[in-house]
Amino acid sequence: MERSALAAKAERFHALHAQPGVLALLNAWDAGSARVFEAAGCPAIGTTSAGVAFASGRPDGEALTRAELVESTARMAAAVDVPVTADIETGYGDTPAEVGETVTAVIDAGAVGINLEDAASEGGAPLRGVAEQCERLVAARAAAEAAGVRLFLNARTDLWWQAVGEPEARLELALARARAYVEAGADGLFAPGLVEPDEIAAFTASAGVPVNVLGSRATPSLAELERLGVKRLSVGSGPIRAVLDFAGRIALDVLETGDSELLAAGTLTYREANDLFR
Repeated sequence: MERSALAAKAERFHALHAQPGVLALLNAWDAGSARVFEAAGCPAIGTTSAGVAFASGRPDGEALTRAELVESTARMAAAVDVPVTADIETGYGDTPAEVGETVTAVIDAGAVGINLEDAASEGGAPLRGVAEQCERLVAARAAAEAAGVRLFLNARTDLWWQAVGEPEARLELALARARAYVEAGADGLFAPGLVEPDEIAAFTASAGVPVNVLGSRATPSLAELERLGVKRLSVGSGPIRAVLDFAGRIALDVLETGDSELLAAGTLTYREANDLFR
C-alpha cells in the first residue's frame, strides 16, 4: 500500500476514537476472519496475538517469530479496506531499538495502530518497570514518525490482567503508569481485566486519552461502558476460542454419528462463503 493511503487510514482510525460512542473492535486471526468482520460492518479490525498463534499451532506469548507476525498482519491488512491495528504483544524485541524495528515492519505490512503491553519476560517481575516501558513506547513512536504514519499507539498495562499488587492499590498504580505512558507518546490506554464500573469511571476520567477495555462476561454493556467514558472495546481471543470450541463440537458429533446438525444450523452456504472473498 502506498504510504499516503496508509497515512489516510491512520487518520481514519484516530477519528474513530473521537466519535461518540464506543468503538467495538473485533479481533481477527487471519485474512478470512478479518474479511468476515469487515463484512459484518466493523469500521476497523484488530488482530489478536493469541488467535494468530493458535491458528499457527502455537501458544500465545510471542511464540511466533517477528517475520511470522508481520506476514500474518500483512495478509489481514490486504484482505480488508478498513484500518487494521496489530497486537505486537511486548514488541518482539529485548531492546527499545528492536521494538522500533517491529513497529516499522508492521507499518510496512499495512497496520495503522498497535497494542504494546508492559508485561515482562518470563521468570522475573510480572511487569516491566515504568521507565523501561516508556523507553519502548518512545521507540515505537519514533519508528512511526520515521515511517510518516500517525500510528495509533495503544499502551497496554497488565496490572489488572495479571493481578499485580493489592486490589485496592491497582487503580493508583495504573494511573501512574498511564500518565507516564501518555507522556511517552501513547495515543490510548488498554487495561484488560478492568471491569469494575467505579474503577473504569475513575480510570477514564483521569487517563487523558481514549481508554480501551477487554470484553468478557464481567465487562459492563456497551451502553454502560459509554456512560463510564470508555472509547474502545476489544474482544481479544474470544472469537477464535469460540470458533475452536465450535469446531471441536462438530468433530465430536461427526465421530459419533457421521454427521452434525451444527453444520446445517444457520451456517453460511458454500456460495455465501465463497462470495465473501471475491
